Amino acid sequence: MKLSNQDFRKNYLQGMTKKIIFITTVLLFSFTIQAQDRKAKQLLDEVTAKVKSYNNMTIDFKYSLNNSKENINQDSKGNVTMKGNQYVLNFMGVTKIFDGKKTYTIVPEDEEVTISTVNENDDNAITPSKMLTFFNSGYKYNMDILQNVKGRKIQYIKLVSTNPKDTRKEVLLGIDVQTKHIYNLIEVGKKGTKTTLTVNSFKTNQPLSKNQFTFAGSKYPNYYINKLD
Repeated sequence: MKLSNQDFRKNYLQGMTKKIIFITTVLLFSFTIQAQDRKAKQLLDEVTAKVKSYNNMTIDFKYSLNNSKENINQDSKGNVTMKGNQYVLNFMGVTKIFDGKKTYTIVPEDEEVTISTVNENDDNAITPSKMLTFFNSGYKYNMDILQNVKGRKIQYIKLVSTNPKDTRKEVLLGIDVQTKHIYNLIEVGKKGTKTTLTVNSFKTNQPLSKNQFTFAGSKYPNYYINKLD
């Protein structure tokens, strides 16, 4: 079954955003997880220490969705710029801006902007802090395979959810051993679906506009503004 571009965008944009925030969380924060593997923790701590010194990050990525049983094979590219908990994400023709308080989802195809306020008490809120809490309390992890990818040594860390209702069988986090940067994130579903987010380029401390994470409504005069709260 081949999904239409509109359906695919609708179904997976939020999931992709969660993965971006998930990677940001791994990069920016140190954490303690049940059933810790010392070598895995040491590597994650090195990644954290390396990236904490960065003022901002810009990532170009490829996102793949595969399920051989359902004959689904979708690839998309995007990019995200992050500073602290603020970000601008461009993916599948949609721009998502989070200024630290509100999220602005801009869909040119529909000429619509959706504005929502992030509620820190909402367990479903997609924020680094909530993803950090979820990750800390719900996973076991250990070192996995070491791969040579075009001359780069990529060490994988396997994470398994302790929640029996989680639809994912496992999560694999690939880390470049030399640079201590995230290379990719692979989620394997219990029903055979695999999603992969691969970092194509990783830039740090780029010159950013002071309005980088500010939504400018004047740029969208004919758009429908959908305020959710």
